[in-house]
Amino acid sequence: MTKTEPWRALPASVADLMEPELDAITDEILATIAREVPEYARPLEGSFGRGVRTGVTEALRQFVELIRIPSGARGPGREVYVALGRGELRQGRTLDSLQSAYRVGARVAWRRVATAARDAGVDAEVLSLLAESIFAFIEELSADSVEGYAEARSHLEGERRRRQRELVLALLRDPPADEADVRAAAGAVGWRLPASAAAIACAEDDLDRIVRRLPPDALVATLEAEGCVVVPDPDGPGRPTEIDRALERRAAAVGPAVALAELGASWALARSALRAAAAGVLPAPVRADDVLVDLMLFDAGTLADRLAARRLAPLAALSPKARQRMVDTALAYVREGGNAAAMARALDLHPQTVRYRLGRLRDLLGDQLEDPDARLELELALRATQSRRPRREPPPT
Repeated sequence: MTKTEPWRALPASVADLMEPELDAITDEILATIAREVPEYARPLEGSFGRGVRTGVTEALRQFVELIRIPSGARGPGREVYVALGRGELRQGRTLDSLQSAYRVGARVAWRRVATAARDAGVDAEVLSLLAESIFAFIEELSADSVEGYAEARSHLEGERRRRQRELVLALLRDPPADEADVRAAAGAVGWRLPASAAAIACAEDDLDRIVRRLPPDALVATLEAEGCVVVPDPDGPGRPTEIDRALERRAAAVGPAVALAELGASWALARSALRAAAAGVLPAPVRADDVLVDLMLFDAGTLADRLAARRLAPLAALSPKARQRMVDTALAYVREGGNAAAMARALDLHPQTVRYRLGRLRDLLGDQLEDPDARLELELALRATQSRRPRREPPPT
């Protein structure tokens, strides 16, 4: 105990020696702080002045009491320094100024107390322990203020997140929230309403890492265990690059840029794309607007499966490898309008091989390749089938 609280080993007579000096020490500490700590170089008036004076006075009083009653504890007295830490955050300052003030206080107190102790004939060993005690006590006060600062910052960040979440919920509401409600929620977090915005859906665990790389006006919320980010003016200068950089290698999806009243639709598309990516249907990160057909088929679920079963039934009797070759060939056919040369380039095959496959494909699918409505259903069925194939990951770079 004496190692971390060396004042417990001081004789009680030191407290008696210090007590008459407390008022003079307090005045000198306050004057020195005002002179040496720029942020405190103002009249000690109002709540600010009371806070600083109380901090100095209470520190000296507590220190004397701890010497006088070694078995005692600081108890409620530490709340003064926790509150000082909170106050620094509320004033928009770091803890640097308060830490400097503590160091000034320790230096002045030691100089005044050491002079009085030497005049009273206190031996060198007790003087050394007294010095150690003063600076150890100041470290405790400083730790209390760090705790208060961190506590206040956590509360502030929690409150900001809560208000941001309320704004995000208002923006995503379907039907849209009243404009007055949206403006009030935006005003509570100091958010300027943009002409357009986009919603980003991401894994909850990635949310903080993504937000750190986005512009500071992005809104953040966790909704149903998914991360949600609202990015204003997503198509503005430099914004697409910032978004891509923030989402790099993350499980995330970007909804389209829309007017604020349509942001719920952007969020719905982003969530759908994120689910498709999680299922292995799409690579992540992904922009929903680039994969709308894939999303339509993914969300169609059993309807897409039914369509595939109907249009691709003639391929069912083939071996898995042969069936996949025909699926690839059929998809190239509908995409390239039946042009064999273009199909060969798309499939990276010799044109003669493609012509052979085309003949086999016509035997299997018949009129489906020529009828426009049947061909549309065939393409959707083929895309739905392809989306269920495991995606090959790119080689590591």
